Amino acid sequence: MLLLIFGLVLVFSWAQIWKLKTKREFSDSELLKRLSPDQSFFKSVLKLITIALAVSCFVVALVNPKIGTKLETVKREGVDIVFALDVSKSMLAEDMAPSRLDKAKQLTNQIINTLVSDRVGIIAYAGKAIPQLPITTDYGAAKMFLQNMNTDILSSQGTAIDEAINLSKSYYNDNEQTNRVLIILSDGEDHNDASTDVAKEAAQEGIKIFTIGVGTEKGGPIPIKRNGITLRYKKDSNEGVVITKLDKETLIDIANNGNGMFIDGKNTQDVVKSVSNILQKMDKKEFEAKEFADFKDQFQWFLGLGLFFLILDVFFLERKTAWLKRLNLFNENF
Repeated sequence: MLLLIFGLVLVFSWAQIWKLKTKREFSDSELLKRLSPDQSFFKSVLKLITIALAVSCFVVALVNPKIGTKLETVKREGVDIVFALDVSKSMLAEDMAPSRLDKAKQLTNQIINTLVSDRVGIIAYAGKAIPQLPITTDYGAAKMFLQNMNTDILSSQGTAIDEAINLSKSYYNDNEQTNRVLIILSDGEDHNDASTDVAKEAAQEGIKIFTIGVGTEKGGPIPIKRNGITLRYKKDSNEGVVITKLDKETLIDIANNGNGMFIDGKNTQDVVKSVSNILQKMDKKEFEAKEFADFKDQFQWFLGLGLFFLILDVFFLERKTAWLKRLNLFNENF
């Protein structure tokens, strides 16, 4: 943008040459001096200089130069939260709209939205558990992984909550003194009796387990879809339609043994509020401290200086003033 100054000089030079040429064509130089004795070339140059300085100041102000004044230490404190989402086929049931899995993803997403400096991780489980996202403060990445989760990411079916609990232990760093929270979102249809014992072991290691029930106790069939269209419902060996129900007792038992609590997932707002209250009551431990240079903006000085030159330009008319006549800088004849 500083090239604008070069452009101004070119335009000014062209204008002065054009004026001189035109004056010579239409009038005698001596006669012109008598007709316009107050015309000043010096003030025209002065106007160009002030406008060039104003443009320079505005350009520097746009760059916004900064000056570092001191180093500031920023600390991050929070809780390590791992979300374990049930992705078994029973989570396709639509007794909780739009489906149990979609509801679980919605609940997780809303909880993440309330977090400030806590770290999150994600686990998917069905017949076995697999890691989806390690502990991170990147909430955007967490939401992206969450969005892509479905019942086809695991070939082994079933609901092994104990596998998810055991996998969550590897998510927490033993060297970092942070509170550890595991939130299990499931319909509670556990195909393994070891979950309560594993939850008790996790609690001894400082992991608090909270379970969120997704589904209804009345239950619903498991749809088999293609391209979003329901073709049929899952049937058992006797050709009867399978009805999957929320096993609240199992989820309550796991939460109690994990030093946590069970939360009904029907109302999203209530779930988010309950989880927020739980996290607020926990001691926030420092897990990261970084030093940043504290910079101060300096653009306002250049902006003010640019405005000063613009105002100054208003007073520099192209006519000779009394003080300029008295100075007679260029020995001009008046």
